[in-house]
Amino acid sequence: MTVTALAFYLFAIVTVTSGLLVTMSRNPVHSVLWLILAFISSAGLFVLLGAEFVALLLVIVYVGAVAVLFLFVVMMLDVDFAELRGGLAQYLPMGLLIGVVLLVELGLVFGHWTYADGAQAARAAVTPAIDQTQNTVALGELIYTQYIYLFQTAGLILLVAMIGAIVLTMRHRPDVKRQNVMAQMHRDPAKAMELKDVKPGQGL
Repeated sequence: MTVTALAFYLFAIVTVTSGLLVTMSRNPVHSVLWLILAFISSAGLFVLLGAEFVALLLVIVYVGAVAVLFLFVVMMLDVDFAELRGGLAQYLPMGLLIGVVLLVELGLVFGHWTYADGAQAARAAVTPAIDQTQNTVALGELIYTQYIYLFQTAGLILLVAMIGAIVLTMRHRPDVKRQNVMAQMHRDPAKAMELKDVKPGQGL
């Protein structure tokens, strides 16, 4: 067995195991840590495939930003995990039923999976030849040249989803002091400051 094959099996086993532990861990913090390990192992698989740019993006964006953000959110939220686990038995039958239905559907799909006659040729025609260009250049040509409109549409959908999440989670409570920028900009300097004549020894 070569070193490349050994590294592939090592990264693949770690990725699959980490993915299972993400869903099976009882502590959400542990789940996020297993997710980070799965991302790093997936980056190793991309390096073995020769896609170093995608591997670095996976480490920098997902591990360095998204996973760390998940970790901070999970640690900052005051969630009663004992109460959440207590309601597991109530939704377990419905969850098992949905899981069985999904497994049956996936089995039907993969059991009758067939490739079109020109599928492999059409897939190879889109990707530039490896000996003619670098993978970063090829990725840039695919995303920002041939599929630029689809890429912009995906970004627009993510923007709308982000704005919708902010609007849905925004709560205006009367007991919270909020900043009024317009009132600060148009305030009267004569009324913004009040002078107090403090007598010696009197205090404030």
